[in-house]
Amino acid sequence: MGFSRRTFLKNSALAVAAVNFLPGESFAAFKREMVGVQLYSVRDAMAKDPSGSLKKLADMGYKYVEHAGYNSKEGKFYGYGAKEFKALLDGYGLKMHSGHTRLGPGDWDESKKDFSDGWKRLVDDAAIAGQKYVISPYMDEKLRKDYDDLLRTLEVFNKAGELCKKQGMKFGYHNHDFEFSTVLNNQKVFDIILQHTDPALVTQQLDMGNLYNGGAIAIAIVMQYPDRFELMHVKDEIKATSGNEKYESTILGTGIVNTKQVCDQGRRSGTKYFIIEQESYQGKDPFDSCKEDLEVMKKWGY
Repeated sequence: MGFSRRTFLKNSALAVAAVNFLPGESFAAFKREMVGVQLYSVRDAMAKDPSGSLKKLADMGYKYVEHAGYNSKEGKFYGYGAKEFKALLDGYGLKMHSGHTRLGPGDWDESKKDFSDGWKRLVDDAAIAGQKYVISPYMDEKLRKDYDDLLRTLEVFNKAGELCKKQGMKFGYHNHDFEFSTVLNNQKVFDIILQHTDPALVTQQLDMGNLYNGGAIAIAIVMQYPDRFELMHVKDEIKATSGNEKYESTILGTGIVNTKQVCDQGRRSGTKYFIIEQESYQGKDPFDSCKEDLEVMKKWGY
């Protein structure tokens, strides 16, 4: 037959996902790991009942979660040690390939040229819990006061990547809005971050919703920096109903982000994980919002 499997993949809608296949891995299995949920979406419930909350998400069909609840002082995820939390996730058929813990000013000792014991323990616990990515979700203002301060911070990011690499992981950074609205040395902070972090050590997790409050457009950023976003926070945005920000998150496909277009562009340029995060609910139950968001992603072919 003249129609080979290679030709079929190149000419089908499966081609984009297929480039990331592992040997013997079915397309259906791969898709399940592509879409996850950031546990901050159900933060109040996770604080009160982590096990019950994870079960609800697993029952909806989620297979992948991203934490936002590591306590650096206690060395615990939502009150559980790393091994215990992994066992809890395994019991519900969940994987946790990534998690958010801020890399702050006290985590790097410049005089010793080394990370704090707390940050080293975090990296160890992340590996035990099964993470592939340790992601810092914010940059303290004191670390980005001027251009030289920012460059020093990005050197530490690369060193964090080297530390994570020893455990088979990558370090990552997750944007908010200031990266696009703040200019240092005639450059936006986001551009400086992308230029001075080593892609082999530091991945970028694009939050396609947060950047709108900084005056950026998600699809433009993905096209400007192809191949840099291994992970994305999948969001949609509407005009804020409360608070100080101009926009707030909402059900996927109902706002201004063109979320499917951004996801599709990311998929074409190498994004591996699409992580749903909804922080505002417009009166809906957070779990109902997560369920609805997942159904939208499924309709979009994710």
